[in-house]
Amino acid sequence: MSIASEVNEHLIASLLPSRSARSKKGDNGTVLIVGGSKIYHGAPLLASLAAYRSGVDLVYTAVPESIAVALRAYTPSIIVLPLPDARLTKGSVNRLMGMLPKHVDAAAIGMGLSIARFDALKDLVIDLINKYNTRIVLDASALVSDILKVVKGREVVLTPHAGEFKRLFGIDAGNSIEERVKNVKEQASMYDVTILLKGWVDVISDGDSVFINNTHTPAMTVGGTGDILSGLTAGLLAKGLSTLNACIASVYINGLAGINAYNRFGLHIMPTDMIDEIAYVMKRFDKLS
Repeated sequence: MSIASEVNEHLIASLLPSRSARSKKGDNGTVLIVGGSKIYHGAPLLASLAAYRSGVDLVYTAVPESIAVALRAYTPSIIVLPLPDARLTKGSVNRLMGMLPKHVDAAAIGMGLSIARFDALKDLVIDLINKYNTRIVLDASALVSDILKVVKGREVVLTPHAGEFKRLFGIDAGNSIEERVKNVKEQASMYDVTILLKGWVDVISDGDSVFINNTHTPAMTVGGTGDILSGLTAGLLAKGLSTLNACIASVYINGLAGINAYNRFGLHIMPTDMIDEIAYVMKRFDKLS
């Protein structure tokens, strides 16, 4: 078995960066969220709110035009970029690239997203990397096996659950912690990416190091907690953490936010209950320089 380290609060305190007392808007990260469809309008919204709660300065949320008004009505905080098609197409990608700001530090792609053709997803990932040097989190519908040859060797995080892991890599994640640690490390090494395997225990590896996270609650089986995790990971990437460290910090923070929500509502939490809890979890780690 590969040796795995367990994520804990002391480790998280060492990973999270301080903020300059003289920082200005944009210095603390810009995030792009790409997701949503006619049915799943909440997924990109949850990811966007989580990214904001990570402490970044700007969040751009690209969704189909049909749900853009709903997201704008929910909160004035996010910057909504309407895409012309109901599914991700090359036309939508071209429109999006023309609307983006000068800097996009990190992006999370796939939450609730309907993809017309793989080429559209490939173009989006390549364009963001080549134009902005964006570090990317791929989740949900973006986790398809063809994407592996596109992201190999890039600063990319893949966030599958067990079913998505099998769809991506063609093998079972494993039923034991030992199997999961071995399989995640092997696939991360093979494709030179960082993998965050979600489950009853989270397993994270960049192909060299392996970490496990036991900080969560069974209440977090509610839909949307994975979207929150993806947005939070993107936010931490935008704040300058490495792909490995962003995953380590995000699973711990997400887990504690879930535990806090559970302590308030028991086994009846909604994903929105976790959003504000992110701030209370992260506040203890705040540092100014």
